[in-house]
Amino acid sequence: MQYLLLTYVFLKVGLLGFGGGMAIISLIQGEVLSRGWLTQTEFVDIVAISQVTPGPVGMNCATYVGYAVGGLWGALVASVAIVVPSLVIMLTICYVYDVIRNRFQQNRTFQVTMRIIRILVVLLVAHAAYTLMTPASFIDWKSWVIFAVVFILMLLPLFPQKSTSSSSLTSTFSNPILLILLSGLAGWLLYRL
Repeated sequence: MQYLLLTYVFLKVGLLGFGGGMAIISLIQGEVLSRGWLTQTEFVDIVAISQVTPGPVGMNCATYVGYAVGGLWGALVASVAIVVPSLVIMLTICYVYDVIRNRFQQNRTFQVTMRIIRILVVLLVAHAAYTLMTPASFIDWKSWVIFAVVFILMLLPLFPQKSTSSSSLTSTFSNPILLILLSGLAGWLLYRL
């Protein structure tokens, strides 16, 4: 019975919890405290642990609450239950998009709509980046140089390449994980010297 209740609670949290990890903490808190599974102090401790462990905060919190309520199986049940609604919704959206794309791929209106959506996504990301580009975000000229180099490397794949070797080199240097690592290394080298 306890596992069914855990499943119900975290399916509900996963379905109704919009806004990501920190936004659903209050939803989890309400469910957990109203059922007497944890005290307020225990829940605050779980949230603190969830924030310092790798992974999404909401998922970590669900895992720890599940463990506190039902041991290892409770942790597994809560973890799976909080993920299932998002997984089902995303798989459904992907399936519907795939059906629409296959059906209307040659349609001019569909092509123009998809191009406009791509442009809007780029503009939204650019706006978010622009709002973060304040003087407080940059320490000195070195941080501006790092930003400029990374920005240029990110834009390189958008330009046509003449040879396949330069194309593969460009895609390698525009890899986000590699860019983060190279930025960290550049910052370490520039500020250490």
